[in-house]
Amino acid sequence: MTRSLASLFLAVALLWGGAALAKDYKLGDLTIGQPWARATAPSAPAGGGYLTITNHGATPDRLVAVRSPAANLIQIHEMKMEGDVMRMRELDHGLEIAPGATETLSPGGFHLMMMGLKGQLKQGTQVPVTLVFEKAGSIDIELDVAGMGATQPPPAN
Repeated sequence: MTRSLASLFLAVALLWGGAALAKDYKLGDLTIGQPWARATAPSAPAGGGYLTITNHGATPDRLVAVRSPAANLIQIHEMKMEGDVMRMRELDHGLEIAPGATETLSPGGFHLMMMGLKGQLKQGTQVPVTLVFEKAGSIDIELDVAGMGATQPPPAN
């Protein structure tokens, strides 16, 4: 086996193993996976939160609100290119999760925009968040805080 092929297998195994250890939450037909946030500077007014939501049911549901004692306001946002300009906007009616679908909230796409942070989001800590769904109800989760500029969840402990 070539060295590059062996390296590829090792990388896939490590990623798969890490994902298997990640914290997941269940609410009715919904699974919330890999909730995380990026660390912020001490005086940052806003931060981003990320996760996946899978709908195992036969009917759609919708993430309609998010709240946390760590921020004055949390909105569900979308980032997308419009021509040559990246635009960010709040989803006025929340985020629909179709039956059998997984919606990924990640940097550069859908995400939780935490505004009016009440303190710094520090790497290695957790941010308590309540997700509110139209049909499934509410669930309290924790976002694991990764380093500044992180592009993926922090490794599972």
